[in-house]
Amino acid sequence: MTIFFAPLRLAPRPTEPQESLWKLVLEVTPIQWGFYLVGWLAWTCDAMDFFSVSLSVTPLSEQFGRDTTEITQAITLTLLFRSVGAILFGILSDRFGRKWPLVFNLILVAVLSLGAGFCNTYQQFLAARSLFGIAMGGIWGLSASTALENLPVGLRGIASGWLQQGYSVGYLLAACISLKLVPAVRPGWRSLFWTAAGVSAFAALLRALLPESAVFQKARQAAEKHGVVSERDKTKVFLHETKQMLKSHWLLVVYMILLMTGFNFLAHGSQDLFPTYLEKTKGFSAHDATIATIISNCGAISGGFVAGYLSQYLGRRITIIIFLLLSGAFIPLWILPSSFGALAAGAFCVQFGVEGAWGVIPIHITELAPPAFRATFPGVAYQIGNMVSSASAQIEATGAAHLTTMLNGTVVPDYAKVQGIFIGCITAFTVLVTLIGPENHSSRFEKHRAAFDQGGGSDEAYIEEEDHEQSVDVEDKDSQKASEERIEQHESASTEKVPVAV
Repeated sequence: MTIFFAPLRLAPRPTEPQESLWKLVLEVTPIQWGFYLVGWLAWTCDAMDFFSVSLSVTPLSEQFGRDTTEITQAITLTLLFRSVGAILFGILSDRFGRKWPLVFNLILVAVLSLGAGFCNTYQQFLAARSLFGIAMGGIWGLSASTALENLPVGLRGIASGWLQQGYSVGYLLAACISLKLVPAVRPGWRSLFWTAAGVSAFAALLRALLPESAVFQKARQAAEKHGVVSERDKTKVFLHETKQMLKSHWLLVVYMILLMTGFNFLAHGSQDLFPTYLEKTKGFSAHDATIATIISNCGAISGGFVAGYLSQYLGRRITIIIFLLLSGAFIPLWILPSSFGALAAGAFCVQFGVEGAWGVIPIHITELAPPAFRATFPGVAYQIGNMVSSASAQIEATGAAHLTTMLNGTVVPDYAKVQGIFIGCITAFTVLVTLIGPENHSSRFEKHRAAFDQGGGSDEAYIEEEDHEQSVDVEDKDSQKASEERIEQHESASTEKVPVAV
């Protein structure tokens, strides 16, 4: 049962001696590493493809003859359509498996990113990025389920932090490509989209070489043992269990959408127009703005890794709140200075807090989700939150156009003030939502039945527990039968020993 307004608490103390972190890492098999690294790479590719627009706002404006606000419509449309992809690919993954839905998803991302690089008109570009949003929407849920479900429970917190920072690594790689490759080649901004497409195609190839998730295979075998064998029956059961799950967890759906709305507003509000803010309001060159972006992403990667590790001991919600408050504390350093060093330091610290809190999200919402729907449920909540926050860049661009400041005697848009107010309000909202929410620390979702198994929609439908109960029943019957046989043998022996009267 989901308990809202749950008290903040430390992670429960383990009842059995726990293996050290390094011992757990060494025990991870090559196949498990493969699953995790491919999930991480898929999410990294997703970020590279997405932030290609953020890093190319100025050349795109020149290419299509549009202002910044109009170019950011491409970002808005991408975010709007991501929820469609989350529903589509999440359902395919929970119903048919982790492997081929992710392979197809990555190929689609690669094709659409490649196509965006060939667009010659503004309308073509908007259409390509809208379709790209559908493809992009499926990646997160499939990446998280692929990466986390096969790992030991004791590693999932730190693995979650590093998985989520694949997004920051993708942003970092895109920024490096924008810094070095784009100015050096004739295609210019197009080369960034084409390079990102190539990396996504490579990730699809790697996932195709790996087998199906061992956890998903185990759940599928259990369903077939329970009599759900044909694909038609599996689909019928899947639809029935989905309906039952939504009836039971509709309030949790609303909560997770609110949570992910706050987180997505926070991420997009602090990242999407950061290079534009430094160029337009602070007067930095495109080169220096890109360097500052790289530094901020180094802070994000560090924060996600540290927060994911701490969440194993402090609990998911406590860790999230600590890092959100940390990001809020450094907002003044983000917006007030004018020197490169101070602004870069502020960006590092703010992103350390923002992406530190984000680093706990993959495992936190996967543990909260109904276990049989851990590809669909978190992915859809994540992307609906993205849809609600899709206008972040346009809100900031419009606000900055109306709130102006002076730079070297010239009137410029005041992105500093707009982002400071925006990020501060969203941080407060996200802290509040996290406070009132539930927590399900270290849930054993890898032991759960599949969504196409009878009763799989229930949170308590565990494969091992059911098998254990069956084995106990068998042992009890065997024990009872053995006892009856011993009693019969004893009575027979007693009869034989009765002395006969002469």
